[in-house]
Amino acid sequence: MIDRRQHERLSTSIRVEMTHPSFGTIVGFTQDISDGGARVLVENQPKPPVGTRVMVKFKKMVGPINADPVPMRVMHQLRNTVGLMFD
Repeated sequence: MIDRRQHERLSTSIRVEMTHPSFGTIVGFTQDISDGGARVLVENQPKPPVGTRVMVKFKKMVGPINADPVPMRVMHQLRNTVGLMFD
């Protein structure tokens, strides 16, 4: 299988807050992240539909990684993971 990814992925767990006016905030944790996007584990919450544009904050234990939310797009869902791409 050909890997079409353009960016190297880093396996890490960072708290993710995805926000959208229609569903509020969904919290998850990255499984990996790259310059192109992130794979986010979401448990016990509904997942946003593919194609949805969400505003995302990444947070570490002591505070936010990004002060302002960044726009990302839901590219795929598989079981309890969501693939997000920086928009």
